[in-house]
Amino acid sequence: MAEQTVAECLTAATDSVTLINDINTNGKKSIYVGGTAEQDTEMSQADINACVQRNVDHLELILEYTDPDVKGSSDDKSSYTGAVTTGKAYIAAN
Repeated sequence: MAEQTVAECLTAATDSVTLINDINTNGKKSIYVGGTAEQDTEMSQADINACVQRNVDHLELILEYTDPDVKGSSDDKSSYTGAVTTGKAYIAAN
């Protein structure tokens, strides 16, 4: 099996960035927690926070990878680190 590149690892992490940012923007209406533009999700806030936390954890783990060297890479990681900050702030506020 071929090793993943830094770019491939970051691309795989993009789903977590998207989820965190959407939940931060749309809250209980986020499609990522079963909401719609018209209706809130039936998920509890605690469950939504747990979902956000899992994705924050995922991003933090990937950003620490050393094989491939995501941590030491010069690739732009600002959207990933930004999502971690956003996710933590969302959880703290909710």
